[in-house]
Amino acid sequence: VTVEDLLGRDAIRLDYDAIAGYLHGRVVLVTGAGGSIGSELCRQIARQGPAKLVIFEYAENNLYEIEYELRAHFPDLGLEAVLGDVKNKDRINWVFRRFRPNIVFHAAAYKHVPMLEFNPAEGVNNNIFGTKVVADAADQYNADRFVLVSTDKAVNPANVMGATKRVAELYCQNLAMRSATKFITTRFGNVLGSAGSVVPLFEKQIREGGPVTVTHHEISRYFMTIPESVSLILQAGAMGRRGEIFVLDMGEPVLIRDLAQQMIRLSGLQPGKDIEIVYTGLRPGEKLFEEILHESENLKTTSHEKLLLATSRQVEWEWLAGELACLAEAVASRDVEVLKTHLKNIVPEYENSVNLPAN
Repeated sequence: VTVEDLLGRDAIRLDYDAIAGYLHGRVVLVTGAGGSIGSELCRQIARQGPAKLVIFEYAENNLYEIEYELRAHFPDLGLEAVLGDVKNKDRINWVFRRFRPNIVFHAAAYKHVPMLEFNPAEGVNNNIFGTKVVADAADQYNADRFVLVSTDKAVNPANVMGATKRVAELYCQNLAMRSATKFITTRFGNVLGSAGSVVPLFEKQIREGGPVTVTHHEISRYFMTIPESVSLILQAGAMGRRGEIFVLDMGEPVLIRDLAQQMIRLSGLQPGKDIEIVYTGLRPGEKLFEEILHESENLKTTSHEKLLLATSRQVEWEWLAGELACLAEAVASRDVEVLKTHLKNIVPEYENSVNLPAN
């Protein structure tokens, strides 16, 4: 089974001519460089001939693997592998002082919805304050552009993960109005085949003889491939000017039960006969469907037929700074109720569906 078999539409191709100009000969920093999106970003950036590629990653083994691969496939690439945490301001500032990146792709984030429902303070700390640390450094050290990797879960979020990514979007969009750095946001759906996603899970369950578990009969998601998601990120980086949100036209959402049935059939088996599908109930923070934009974010077309532009929302800067200070205090004290109150202050559309014992 290939992920392209499961997409239900033609894969979207990257306009390499548009991106070569802003990456070639530049110093590029990728955070979260060892993840599914980050590592593919590194591969595609390496092909464009940057002056230097700085790969920044918290997970030691992930960093080792992507460094090894890049050195093997791009022996002439100026490559710097940096182990570190985006929440560590001293480490991030050192990276910016040492390498002076022109282009920053911020892919580092916690992404598992149920995990962050049970660990909300860590989700806020990493996804909001980690983003703030890197974005502030990009501003301070005069990076040309900063591209935030976001998610459709940031739209009308029903979970901590989506709310944290929406706050990260808001921070970057509003910092863009005060900075010479171009801050650009990319937002997309579920990435087929990424680590921890539904496709590897279904593959494992099918190999083991089933059952394949789906949380709800009507649950659906927008899907894209890893190369498509990186195409969006790189294309948006080329087109963005200040504070924009770029959204990929991903076609129609896919029912997860249809995806499960298709994967079973592509494995040469029959759903309900060889492999059962079992419905387990929605997980904490999980929505039946995702949306790619808020009702106030009027979509516009761009020069790329599959790339759409959503309107960003401006907030009062001093107010946002005050809310973030309160969030930081709630993170430090692990006061989950106060934390969620301030998340909702910043993201009024955030609907916390369940109260869970949180860490």
